[in-house]
Parts: sequence; C-alpha cells; structure tokens
Amino acid sequence: MDFMLTEEQKMIQQTAREFAQNEVAKDAAERDRTETFAAHHVKKMGELGFMGMMVSPEYGGAGLDTISYVLVVEELSKADASVGVVCSVNNSLVCYGLEHYGNEKVRNNYLRPLATGEKLGAFCLSEPGSGSDASSMTTQATLKGEHYLINGTKNWVTSGMNADYYLVTAHTDLAAGYRGISAFVVEKGFPGFSVGHKEKKLGIRSSDTATINFEDCKVPKENLLGAEGEGFKIAMKTLDGGRIGIAAQALGIAQASLEAAVGYAKERVQFGKSISNFQAIQFKFADMETRINAARLLIYQAAMLKDRKQPYSAEAAKAKLFASETAVFASTEAVQIFGGAGYLKDYPVERYMRDSKITEIYEGTSEIQRLVIGRNVLQSY
Repeated sequence: MDFMLTEEQKMIQQTAREFAQNEVAKDAAERDRTETFAAHHVKKMGELGFMGMMVSPEYGGAGLDTISYVLVVEELSKADASVGVVCSVNNSLVCYGLEHYGNEKVRNNYLRPLATGEKLGAFCLSEPGSGSDASSMTTQATLKGEHYLINGTKNWVTSGMNADYYLVTAHTDLAAGYRGISAFVVEKGFPGFSVGHKEKKLGIRSSDTATINFEDCKVPKENLLGAEGEGFKIAMKTLDGGRIGIAAQALGIAQASLEAAVGYAKERVQFGKSISNFQAIQFKFADMETRINAARLLIYQAAMLKDRKQPYSAEAAKAKLFASETAVFASTEAVQIFGGAGYLKDYPVERYMRDSKITEIYEGTSEIQRLVIGRNVLQSY
C-alpha cells in the first residue's frame, strides 16, 4: 500500500498550505471572537478550485482525487477549522450528492456553481428530535402537481446562514420509515423557505450553524435526487464521504496543536532550560505524534478505497473516530504544555481545544462510528 504523494498532490498541498497560513490564519482569531463568516476566504477557495475538488470538470469541478481533497482540508483546518468545515461540507455533503444522484438539470443548474465556488451549499439532515436516529425525522414532502411542498425544521445546518443551495431530506411516505425518505435540492429563495436562528457555539465559531424552516416550501419535482424513497440511502452514502472530510479537519487541528506546543516548549524556560528538554514533555510529543501519524494513515486508507470505488464505509468510520479523538487529545495536551498561557486567548491552542470537540459529534458521533465499525467486524469474521 503506497501512500507516497504524487508531485501533483504535493503541489496542491503546498498551494493550500500557503493560502491557509498566509491568509486564513491571519484573521482566524478575530473571526472566532466575532463569530464572523469567512466569506472572503470561501470566495478565494472557489478561485483555487477547492470547493468542488472531486467534481468532474464537465460540471465545473477540479476532477481531483480524494487524497488531494484530504490534503486541502487538513491544511485549511490547521489554520482555521471553521474554514475547513465549510470546504468539507460543500465538497463531501453537497457536491457529491448532486453529482451522483442529481439529474442533468440539477448538475448544470446547481452543481456547477457550487463546484466553482460561485455558490455555497449546505446539508440538512438533523432535526430537533432527530440526530443520530436520522430515520425518525418528521419533515415531510408532499407532491402537488409539478412541485413538492416541504414542511418541517432542520437544525445544526453548517453554513445555514450563508448557503445558497441546500440538500434536504424529508419523508415522502411517513409510514414507510427510512424507506420513505427522499432527498431534494432547495434554493434559499424558494417560497416557504426561511433561515431561523444562528447557534451560539463553543467552537468553530466562524462557521455559522443555523436552523432552517420549511412552511409549504415549493420545490420543483425535478429537484428530487434519485427516486422517491432513496433519500436515506443518499444521506448515508454522502455521510461516508463526509466523515473522511471531518477526519481531515480533525487531523489539521491535531497537527496545529502539536506544532504550536513544540514551538512553545522550545522557547519556554523553566529551571534554567527550555521545557522541551524535560522527559515529561517529550513523552507528550511522542504520544501526539504517534496518534497523528496513525490518524493520517487511516484517513489516507479510506480516501484510497473511495477513489478505487471499493467499500469504504467502515474505513471512513475508523478514520473519523480515531482522528477526532486524536484532535481532542492533542489539543488538550497542547493546552497542558502551554500551562496557564494555554488557557488564554493570546495563544491559538485554546481555540484548537474548543474547535476539536465538535469533530467527535457531527457527521456521526463517536458512538455511531463505533456501531458502524462493530457491525462491520461482526460481518467480517
């Protein structure tokens, strides 16, 4: 199994690193403080080809592989996890669903501007009473002539305030359970669509998270993705790829935590020498580095399988589970190495610690990932 990067992948990684460190990182702390969406950075990501990385060039995308996408999300997230998740959602949860399940009209009208970064996408699955148990959603879509009328509420919608197009799941047959769920593309301007309140969050505060309301929201029937009743399958398949993106986001947070801690430890002097000379600190670095490298390999494995069109659901779950827990571990250790300074907003590690926690929760909690992995183990032996 060869995980050596190609020259093209190295070039993409370097481009992302320079953009992230020279531009995104500069105002990350201020945007976190003010909870300001990074619209200017998202626009630049579109220009760089980062918003539709795996989309076919036929529909305005870069036509790149999943490894390249992972490299970009990691670099963006090292600078600011809020920017990283906006990139991840647009690529994995929206563009993927539209390209693989949308008709030609959907691909040309919606996928193309999303892939070029002209428009921004959001993914609407969770509801106030439906989180890990996505099949218990209550949002309904009823076909009336040439349109569906959607009624319900979605929450925890990343980019909900700033998105233009939304991939929305709703029951077209409530009695059929998860087999009665369908998926649609909804425009922000459709009648009956409205953006609710913006959430106040612990971390990734520069990425807006909002509630979306549908009151007889009128959606053309050609905006149906796949066939009626395929929405749950579409959502779960889309989330498999999304978990690779969130794993890469977590990896970026973990890597940034390690680099910040090493830099500080070399400069911080106690008992007449830098604290990097103390074995207790070096052991922390050893644990952080080992977990980060293991997480990276799990992510690359899942990405490789996806590119080869082989089953990758369990591998994506493993990558997401381990990388997210590594991000929490590494950021917590970084704060500990910084000591009292790590608890202050003068340094970025307190932001890394706050940002890391959500990676264990969204796009499937760690508990859900363990269920996916456990069931795969039982089927494999």
